[in-house]
Amino acid sequence: MICKSFVAAGALLLVTTAAQAQMPPTNFDQAAYITCKEAHAMQPEARKTLAIFLAEHASRYHGVTIPDGPQGAQIAYLVRGGCTLAPDAYLFTVIDRAIIAEMSKLPKRQ
Repeated sequence: MICKSFVAAGALLLVTTAAQAQMPPTNFDQAAYITCKEAHAMQPEARKTLAIFLAEHASRYHGVTIPDGPQGAQIAYLVRGGCTLAPDAYLFTVIDRAIIAEMSKLPKRQ
């Protein structure tokens, strides 16, 4: 009887965690603490929305913009590589460091 309760509680926890992993956070305080591994578990559109939200925040802080094209793709490649090397790192930290690495090549915010 107790074993069935633990199994049911474990299944509920897995379903709840999976459902939370699909929804992007609604504010920066929640989004800043998502790891690369957690972001990878999200649906592609939710992950893309989260990454764009965090990149916009970091680029505003540094006074640059992230253009479409090769410069934006370079940042995306750096983020992808950083998350591959450190899946437990916070996605925001990886994005911020990629922007810092490419900041001299990015256009200034007006």
